Amino acid sequence: MKTRVHQERIEREEYDSFVLGGDVGGTNTNIGVAGAKAGKTTLLYSAHFESRRLSSLAPAIREALDYGMDRYGIEVGRGVVGVAGPVTNPRKAKPTNLPWAVDAEEIKGEFGFEEFRIENDFLIIGRGIDSLGEADLFCAKEGEPTFGDGRAVIGAGTGLGKAILSFDGEKYAPIPSEGGHADFPVLDEFDLGLADHLRGKRKTPASYEDLLSGRGIEGIYDFLRERRGRTDRTAEVIGAEDGAAIISKYRKIDPLCRETFAVYARCFGRCAKNFVLEAVATGGLYIAGGIAAKNREVFASPEFSKEFLNAEKQRQILERTPIQVITNYDVSLYGACNAAVDISD
Repeated sequence: MKTRVHQERIEREEYDSFVLGGDVGGTNTNIGVAGAKAGKTTLLYSAHFESRRLSSLAPAIREALDYGMDRYGIEVGRGVVGVAGPVTNPRKAKPTNLPWAVDAEEIKGEFGFEEFRIENDFLIIGRGIDSLGEADLFCAKEGEPTFGDGRAVIGAGTGLGKAILSFDGEKYAPIPSEGGHADFPVLDEFDLGLADHLRGKRKTPASYEDLLSGRGIEGIYDFLRERRGRTDRTAEVIGAEDGAAIISKYRKIDPLCRETFAVYARCFGRCAKNFVLEAVATGGLYIAGGIAAKNREVFASPEFSKEFLNAEKQRQILERTPIQVITNYDVSLYGACNAAVDISD
């Protein structure tokens, strides 16, 4: 377990209660504990784990709670975790890219929580956006949003997640989506060859997630390498456990890595355009995930921008829509803790 302290010291009497928020992804599992006061949360500390080293979520929660008791002398009453994948039952869900499931009733009983709930990970991110400040966002495109306009969240990592945010008159309520698994729309022979390469021997179509994820970046690189040949960095990319990270590392100096991200930006721009039009998200498109945070300039690139605005009709919707890259990785913990406060109301 790795920990980060967000508040060095606290006065327990300053808070009404303490809540737990979690984010369970295919690569990382993060647990945060926040103090709640008058419906607002303050993140106190967070604990971070490699998901595939865990046999279930319970050991991570146990370590995180023990840390809070030892450091602050606090007990947690409620919790919410976001899970990467479809959540049709808030009591039990299996992350898409992990071998184990999260059982809310088991966790509630084991840790004595008053309430514990599971949500989709991008619903959780959506709940965390209003807790962000200007320093937590990179503006990739200016826009002209008006009060109450719909918003959308999209992000790539192990997979590709989406959520729509609808304003209910007081705050934004997230609506789930599994649009990351929608078919990738092919426009030309290059796209067709890329899609065929990514789906391999599958009979099902290539999806957005096949391109706009960590493995998608590696797949685009492999497709281009077969066409363009190797470069000085190819051996390092192929030999790396996380090839996407190496491609990102050299995207400004290696021609094959540079072209990989140019294709990635173009495909992401197309996906973002379609999502904004489907959701009428003129209040803003928020791009989340580690890939975006580490490569934020890609979303202000000509390749992304040209594709995002490439629409025969309703281009004005796209022009009005601001695009923000979320650079604060704790947004999911903010959102999960906010959700835990909501279920206590």
